[in-house]
Amino acid sequence: MGLYDRELELLKRVGRYRERRVYREGVVDLASNDYLGLGELPEIGERTWERLRRFRRRGAGASLLVNGYHPAHQLLEERLCELNRIEKGVVVGSGFLGNLALFQLLRRGDLGLVDSHYHSSGLVGAKLSQGEIRFFPHNDLEGFRRELERGRREGFRRIFTFVEGVYSMGGELVRREICEEAQREGFLVIDEAHSVGVVGERLLGVSELYNLNRERLVKLGTLGKSLGSYGGYILGPAEVIKYLLNRARSIIYTTALSPFDTFYGLESLEYIQRNLEWLKREIDRRRRLFQTQSLIKVVEVPSIEKLLQLKQSLEKRKIVVGAIRPPTVPKPIFRIILRLPAPIPKISETLSLLTEGLSLQVPKFGSERKN
Repeated sequence: MGLYDRELELLKRVGRYRERRVYREGVVDLASNDYLGLGELPEIGERTWERLRRFRRRGAGASLLVNGYHPAHQLLEERLCELNRIEKGVVVGSGFLGNLALFQLLRRGDLGLVDSHYHSSGLVGAKLSQGEIRFFPHNDLEGFRRELERGRREGFRRIFTFVEGVYSMGGELVRREICEEAQREGFLVIDEAHSVGVVGERLLGVSELYNLNRERLVKLGTLGKSLGSYGGYILGPAEVIKYLLNRARSIIYTTALSPFDTFYGLESLEYIQRNLEWLKREIDRRRRLFQTQSLIKVVEVPSIEKLLQLKQSLEKRKIVVGAIRPPTVPKPIFRIILRLPAPIPKISETLSLLTEGLSLQVPKFGSERKN
């Protein structure tokens, strides 16, 4: 008997066993978070290498605070601050590490109000926080107000609210009113992993879309989704970033992000700014056709068995979708990414196949009405 044979066998029996797979080239990818397809553009890779080849050191080296702070990190941070009109930034190794850092902002006597659907990385970070952590019902304004009022009555020193710009498992935007009320009473910490590159006048995310107060905003972004690279960043008031550099273990004791990934993120950021109008038209087209606030379309499935059956059926047609199971979500869902590289007819075909497989009566997708 192995160390974990019994536990692994149980996961298999309940349909929760996970395995890695390498998918062949040529599949229709509706699972990747590379929303704009920038991770596939040769132009961005070539520009990245042209930047990097000017430097002798091309590896990470060490922590940012030892000698790992590369000009690539500084250039990306400065550009992000300029575009977002925020004082200071720091590049981090991943969005997960960034969330671990953000919960270090809470000290004893502080309150953290966290949306119940917040990223799993934030839930891990919350356990490490020195502040009081309380959850409010997902995107529920009245539920948030109740917790906020309760926190005020109890006299917490500072109140931080943690939300996502676009919720990764539902595709909906955080409510504007929650953001604005959070900023009136304290600081808003917004995880923009799935909203940067998707919403906003310059596709900078929900903080731009809602024109949130930068003085009471801490923003987490990722390079590994719409920017097609790997890594993350935190933006906020200078005092907040200086504090994190001195107190957040997931920044202090982590090897810096590789310069290649950093430059790739910067080149993708510039590509978005050069091609804003075309990208916004394509994003709006998909959001309108498939009736979603973001580039995430969710289809609920009655059982894990049905989910896995339909997933295999799609793979036989060379279509890959995200089949998300508990405990990641309360009930099994298909999470379909309306990626710009994916042809709209293929997305429509996928949704139709799922509709037939689930015997659901829903509107047909993918046909544009002509004026």
